Amino acid sequence: MTTHTAPEFGPPIRRIFRDVIADRMKGPYPPQAAMLFAPEADPFWKDDSGFLGDFYNDVLHQDTCRSDTAAGVPLLAALACDDRVPARQRFNAVELLFCAATVAERKAAGCWPRTPPHADPDSEHRARKAVQSCTPDLLSRWPVECPAVRLALASLAVVFPTARTLPALTARLRGVVEQHPRGTDIGDHARFVLVLATRDDRQILPAVEAFTDVYWKGTARGAPTRARALHLLGQMLDRVETTLRRAHPAP
Repeated sequence: MTTHTAPEFGPPIRRIFRDVIADRMKGPYPPQAAMLFAPEADPFWKDDSGFLGDFYNDVLHQDTCRSDTAAGVPLLAALACDDRVPARQRFNAVELLFCAATVAERKAAGCWPRTPPHADPDSEHRARKAVQSCTPDLLSRWPVECPAVRLALASLAVVFPTARTLPALTARLRGVVEQHPRGTDIGDHARFVLVLATRDDRQILPAVEAFTDVYWKGTARGAPTRARALHLLGQMLDRVETTLRRAHPAP
């Protein structure tokens, strides 16, 4: 697809997405963009909720990477970097980037010691590299983002730790920890990210065990520590998303 022209109809959130992608990306667009610019590509053209579910699933299909997942990563990154996109959808975009970058490890922890079904190592590797390439631009938005999106960005930061981002992340999350006590979704998420930022398995493994309770689906103790940690972090992000959805019920 090489043109930016599009019919002036469709639900508001799709129109926002379409405008953002048209402004921020040059064609040809990745295949997932057809849901933004071609009514015939989407049976839910006039239904926001149906559109969002299908659009996200078209990028990361049922939490598994396909051959075109990496191509869809720039779409999510563009949406996550634009203030025209509502906070809830910016959060969803960053969360989906986190999921795409961690599929292999999260699935390994969840299935250990079996091989995850539907695994596609090549597609997973390319998706991870695509997310890594856009992470610095996403993290630069921290000062202007809302608390929920900051937590999603923090999760992405510990997936791709650097000598520059980890100290900054630690300083930025101290305020979150001070404002949100243990036992709260936001507080526990921030505390767990801070532990992951240490990159010390001697601290991370006990934290995984401590935070895994009736609310979190546990993973086999024989699985690699990093895989178990990312599996748990993904569940925590889901809980933050639920909190955000309750606060902002409109799509």
